Amino acid sequence: MNFIYEEHKIYVLDENNKEIVNATFPLYKEGVVVVDHTYVDPSLRGQGIASKLMHEVSNHAKSLGYKVVATCPYAVVWYKKHKEYEPLIDLETQTELAPECRI
Repeated sequence: MNFIYEEHKIYVLDENNKEIVNATFPLYKEGVVVVDHTYVDPSLRGQGIASKLMHEVSNHAKSLGYKVVATCPYAVVWYKKHKEYEPLIDLETQTELAPECRI
């Protein structure tokens, strides 16, 4: 899978240049991005691609020195399952931004 990186977005294009996988993580405040959207085309679901995407997002944010919060329901659940990324989460901002989405 060929992930394409933009400033606050990671995505994959199909042979027709249609986005079939994407995640957005805009800057929320200095040093913190918010994973607010993930998408995997229905034809690709059930193959672990969304999880691979979240690993890409998390590692990319970490490499840029960002902390992360999440409002996308998939991202919230994913971070709860992937405790190895707990040091990356800005828990205080997560609670402020989306108390219903505690990680």
